[in-house]
Order: sequence, then C-alpha cells, then structure tokens
Amino acid sequence: METPIILDQRYRLTERIGEGGMAEVYRGTDLRLGREVAVKILRPQYASDQKFLERFLQEARAMASFSHPNIVNVYDVGREGRRYYIVMEYVPGTDLRHLIRQQAPLSVQQALEIARQIAAGVGAAHRKGIVHRDIKPGNVLITPSGEAKVADFGIARAMTDTQHLTEPGVVWGTTAYLSPEQIRGEPATPASDVYAIGVVLFEMLTGRTPFQGEDRVAIALQHLHEPPPKLSALNPRVPPSVERLVERMLSKDPAKRFANADDVTNVIFHLLHASSEATAAIPVTRPPVATPPPVSTPPPAQPGAEAFMRRRQRRPVASTPPGVPGRASPVRPPHATTPPTAVSPGVDWLGVLLGILALLAVLGLIPLYALVYQRIAGSVGSVMQPAVFVIGLGLL
Repeated sequence: METPIILDQRYRLTERIGEGGMAEVYRGTDLRLGREVAVKILRPQYASDQKFLERFLQEARAMASFSHPNIVNVYDVGREGRRYYIVMEYVPGTDLRHLIRQQAPLSVQQALEIARQIAAGVGAAHRKGIVHRDIKPGNVLITPSGEAKVADFGIARAMTDTQHLTEPGVVWGTTAYLSPEQIRGEPATPASDVYAIGVVLFEMLTGRTPFQGEDRVAIALQHLHEPPPKLSALNPRVPPSVERLVERMLSKDPAKRFANADDVTNVIFHLLHASSEATAAIPVTRPPVATPPPVSTPPPAQPGAEAFMRRRQRRPVASTPPGVPGRASPVRPPHATTPPTAVSPGVDWLGVLLGILALLAVLGLIPLYALVYQRIAGSVGSVMQPAVFVIGLGLL
C-alpha cells in the first residue's frame, strides 16, 4: 500500500495479506493499544445488503465475547463510511490450504493434532451456541509453532442466513466441505461442522477431498449419495482406528456422527495418547530393569563376587595385640592358606560295646573277690590281712 489507510483514526492498515470473494484482509496496527491486528474489510456488494450486515455484526460481536487459543479472536467490529470491517487477532504463518498443497499427505500424527485443535476451537463455539458452517483449510491458520486457529465464524453465519437474497437457488459455501443436510438446504448444526472437520482430516491424510467432480453440482450429488473412498486405499499408513473415525465423521446421517466438535476432540485426544504410549513402550524382548534393594538389605553378589566373598570369609580377622593399642597383627596375603581345622571324630560304637562288656566282667568278679577274702581272713590272722588283700588284687 502506498498510503496507509487509517480506519476510525485507530486502525492503520499497512499491507494487504489476503482476499476472498467477500472481503479483503489487511495487516495493521491498533494505534490505541499498540498491538498488531488483522482487519477484514467487506466488499462493497455485501456492504450494501442490510440484512447481511446486521447478521454479520451480530455474529462478530458474539465471537468477540469469548476467546480460545484455537480460534482467531475477534477484537472489534466497525464501520467507516461504506466500509464495514472486523478487527481480529493477527496470526503469523500460513493457512492449512497452503500447508496441504506443500506437504500432503501429512503424517498421521500431525494430521490428527491439527484436527484436534480445529475441533477444540469449534467445540468452544458450539458450547456458545455458534455453528461455523464453512470449515475448510482456507479458514484454518497455522502459526510457525504449529498451532491451528479457526477463522471466519461470523461471516459464514451471515452468508447462510442471506443466501436467498444474494444467490437465489444456490447453497452458499465451499461445496467440497458442505454436509449433506446443508446441501439439501436444511439448517446447519454442530454435526454439520463435524462433517466438515472430517473432510479436512481426510484431505490432510490423502492430499485430496473425498468427493471430486467437474462442477459443484457433481460434487454435491456425491455428498448426498456416494460413500467416501477408503482412507487406507489412498494412504496405507492410516491405521484402522483413524479410518473408522473419519468414516463416522463423514456419515450421511447427522445422527450417526459425533454430536459436536467436543466429542471429536476427546476421541482424537485418546488416539494421540494411545499412539504416543505405543511409541514409548518398551519392547517385550528388552530385559526389565532391576529394582534397587532396600538400604537395609545387602545388595546381591555380582557375577564373580561369590568366590571372592568365600575367600574373604576364610581370612583371619586382624586383631590388636594386648598392650599395643592401634597396632593390628599381620594379615596373611590372599594366596596364603589357612591351616586345616581339626575335625571331630565320629562315635566308635564297637569300642563302646567292648568297654561295656569289660566293665560287666570286672563287676562280676567282685563277689568272687569278696568270698576269697572272707575265707582267707578266717584262717589267717589279722596281721596278714593287708598282704592277702594285695595278693588278691594281683590275682584279679
């Protein structure tokens, strides 16, 4: 821009960063708050439609009433002359449409993470009673850090409510992402946004939308009657759980889809969590890590340490000789051998038996000794008794 445009003496527009069928988007500065912003200015043909403007301003104010990290936050709406504009959060980076064109098919992990963030932002709007109605890669901004932010809530609602005035007989929206009920002209519901998120996830994983044709009518008929192609046929890396998720999101019947985007967020979160656990799991063949023993329990002997401990147990314990405090007696070197310890002999039962027999024999001679002593004592005087006693002992 050669000369910066200043809206309401507050928003200075510095460069045009995008445009679409309804509006042009400029990068600018909020002079009052000193922050960088994005300003979307409606094209003149839409600015002349009063009903569209009323709905546009109403939805923009509704979006400005809350904020979410996965939604392009709305700061202000206004008008200067015939210019109607909306002031939004400036998001550096690119949009999902360019990311798909450059890198598709994305990895399953990256595609699920982006879809989770989209669903988280849209789910926050669903809780406020707001349905987007036109979710597509061009309305999803990707920051340099990989954060996804959904834009253009108010414009989608305003265009839907005034389509009979602006384009009679034509369903407004990007046909490749419209749900069957929207194509039939029925009111959009949170399940309609779920369908569109499913189309975006399909495109991230394959590089193409599920339904393609020569014109919008051909694509719309496929949405109404044709089942989507198998994800695994277009991308064999897609696991069955993710394929089932997308198939449910693309159900023709809104009642068979997830009720709202929050349900999608929860399912994708569990898929990502299960995937991270499987990646971090320890292989079965990997030996388990031993748990250290308690401090009070001695650690188990390591290989080769058992023999060393036996040798240590056979060594004599050094002691301090009496009278020489602090001086230990010499310890044998490791190669010295300890004198063998005397082994107690076993019981000799034969010897015991013979001893008992000998004792009985001696005890049996005592009566004989007493009889001999009496007879000799009777014939010999008392003077000779000691000598006879000694002779008797010798005979025994």
